[in-house]
Amino acid sequence: MPVRLIRHHSPNSWRFLSFSAETPSLAVTKAPGWINLTPMRASQWKEFRAAAKREPGAAIPLALIVDSPWMPGHLGISHNDYFFDSEVWFNAHRAVIEEFPEVIMFPSWWAEIGMAAEPSAMGVRVRFWPHQTPSEERVPFHLEDLAELSRPDPKSDGFCPLILHRYASMKQRIFDAGYTMPVVAARGPLCTASFFRGVTQLMMDLMDEPEQTLKLIDLCTGLTIDWLKAQAAAIGPSVEGILVLDDIVGMIGPDDYEQFAHPFLKRICDAFPTDWVKVYHNDAGVEACLERLPDTGFDVLNWGKQTDIARAAERLGGRMTLMGNVPPLDVGVRGTPDDVEQATLEVLAKAGGHPMILSVGGGVSPGMPAENIRAMARALARFRSGG
Repeated sequence: MPVRLIRHHSPNSWRFLSFSAETPSLAVTKAPGWINLTPMRASQWKEFRAAAKREPGAAIPLALIVDSPWMPGHLGISHNDYFFDSEVWFNAHRAVIEEFPEVIMFPSWWAEIGMAAEPSAMGVRVRFWPHQTPSEERVPFHLEDLAELSRPDPKSDGFCPLILHRYASMKQRIFDAGYTMPVVAARGPLCTASFFRGVTQLMMDLMDEPEQTLKLIDLCTGLTIDWLKAQAAAIGPSVEGILVLDDIVGMIGPDDYEQFAHPFLKRICDAFPTDWVKVYHNDAGVEACLERLPDTGFDVLNWGKQTDIARAAERLGGRMTLMGNVPPLDVGVRGTPDDVEQATLEVLAKAGGHPMILSVGGGVSPGMPAENIRAMARALARFRSGG
């Protein structure tokens, strides 16, 4: 039976999205006043890449990290259908791409299960809920027994092989529809270790058992690299970028960053070609490591609201592209479209010409209205025109 999603965007503008296994193409019915919808194509990735690599004359694109915290709620579908029904997953991605043609949905066609893929490969218990992202329960494990833990293999362990199967089985359909799949994503080593140990316990481990903790982070770093490479192999030669997400780095100070984070982030970047686009997400805080992040090899920093964009730009000095920094919750979710437009213009002005990709400070938060996303696009168009 076909599934029909109904979205009300304003009193004078609505549309129906309908799809099913029997009729897999997305049908869009537009009411008066709708703009012409054009799906994201490879040209948008080219624009993102130019900004990420700080090419001379590169335009500022608008790119948003969209995934399971936001997408199912926005489309009115259950998280379980989004995670486990390939048809729903495909049509959900296509729906948001077509709804916001002026926005680069990053990393594009992301097959994720909340934050459960990497932890599940480490043996973490994952619990699923119909209308929210999964939760994870830490493993009651003694670090002295770490040598008995076999190296996780994303080709066979946890939910990783299911995601690989989705990419392998769906990629041709995505390519045939004219889309591209340029980026693969993974949680970083400290993030994965925190699911394995629990955040509080991991913070204690850094102080009480640093040598054993380094061995755990080393294991998780290997998983991150193997997982990114497995996804790239499943998708094929269209992949030319990575997204690594690790907020736990933002919870440690400069000295701990040098010991427990920096060498492992650099190792991840070094494992992939230098011409690939490398994006690092950390919206928990970057004050302790901001100047050091360019030395890891990442091209782009997607960071949180804690550090003002003018300060971030001053400290980086053009060595990374900044991806942000409209507050995702206070403004993106709770603000009016006028609030969002004004905040976006302020971010663009404060950047002062520093290489940037306009975004929110992190991923798109659950409940961010479509009107507020469009307000960001309007503000960027106004900024580009000098208005």
